[in-house]
Amino acid sequence: MTDAMRQAALDYHALPTPGKLSVELTTPAQTQEDLSLAYSPGVAEPVREIAKDPETAYLYTGKGNLVAVISDGSAILGLGNLGPLASKPVMEGKSLLFKRFAGINSVDIEVDAPSPEQFIQTVANIAVSFGGINLEDIKAPECFHIEEALIERCQVPVFHDDQHGTAIVTVAGMLNALDIQGKRIEDVRIVCLGAGAAATACCKLLLAAGARKEQITMLDSRGVIHSGRTDINAYKGEWARDTDMRTLDDAIDGADVFLGVSGPDLLSADQLAKMAPRPIVFACSNPNPEISPELAHRTRDDLIMATGRSDYPNQVNNVLCFPFIFRGALDVRAVRINEAMKLAAIEALRKIAHLPVPDAVREGYGGIELAFGPEYILPKPTDPRLLPEVAAAVAQAAVDSGAARLPYPQHYPLAPL
Repeated sequence: MTDAMRQAALDYHALPTPGKLSVELTTPAQTQEDLSLAYSPGVAEPVREIAKDPETAYLYTGKGNLVAVISDGSAILGLGNLGPLASKPVMEGKSLLFKRFAGINSVDIEVDAPSPEQFIQTVANIAVSFGGINLEDIKAPECFHIEEALIERCQVPVFHDDQHGTAIVTVAGMLNALDIQGKRIEDVRIVCLGAGAAATACCKLLLAAGARKEQITMLDSRGVIHSGRTDINAYKGEWARDTDMRTLDDAIDGADVFLGVSGPDLLSADQLAKMAPRPIVFACSNPNPEISPELAHRTRDDLIMATGRSDYPNQVNNVLCFPFIFRGALDVRAVRINEAMKLAAIEALRKIAHLPVPDAVREGYGGIELAFGPEYILPKPTDPRLLPEVAAAVAQAAVDSGAARLPYPQHYPLAPL
């Protein structure tokens, strides 16, 4: 990042007011009568109603449209474990995106907890205040246990976006890329470089979308995760294969799909050249991908490539997913975000990418031509159809799968914000 860009980023967060969020009033607070209704004595009436029936909290408070974005700062973006306070700009940014894209009120909460159990206890104790909980930037493998425990303990949806948001967008783009390349998910060989939260969630969702475990070879920093290794935890052990492959060089030979959720410049041109015809490369390490798009396209003219960056085609961007997943879940008071809801989001994203792109979206990207194909396998974040289509699909899936406490809302589809 240049000095000018760095200063612009700092100024954005500092000026004109520090931070990116504020609180606004939704009811009048001008007169004595207003204040007596907002607080004492009027506030006693909704208190009594909620004490009698906790569900009325959704009627008398903002709980139903409020998501907490919570982190311990142990895996901040690509910066590592810098602590909870350093994660606050990211969590504020996530809250900004909830409001901007789905009209969801959100607060950021940074938890200084010395152990996963204390983090779990803290979040579980405050979960009653919110309609949903978005976990963010928590390192693996602790994040798996934390999410599992909170899903079990909380009566509102808990969603670790680094795992599932990444997985939903990745699988949607990959299925569209497979269609373009004339391949089926049931047949392809997949190499996943990375074995953390995002990689594990992506591979699990690929299985839900039709792949089989024997099609996937996962690697960590020590090589292929195989059945002979004794240095892997239980979460990695789920992906251990009985295979003679040991290195990325072994695994990539003849592979159809490369999924990188690891680090920069770890896939070489020679390795890419060894992949099967019409390969698919998702190099999602940020800010620098596992192989640069320029090098990849010089090496193979038959590939489809995606990255995590906005300055290249086919960005794998969680904002395509998480605001609308929560919008749909909140609107039917879902108690969890389950696999059916994730798959519904995938199909909605895939469908939007096949549709003609609105002029306003194209203009926002410099007027470039955008149409379903090798350089457009996912919608752009500014596409106004994301809110009505993805949220509606998620809400319907929640109802159909039994995760919802309300029927499918009559006001769907939503109007774009």
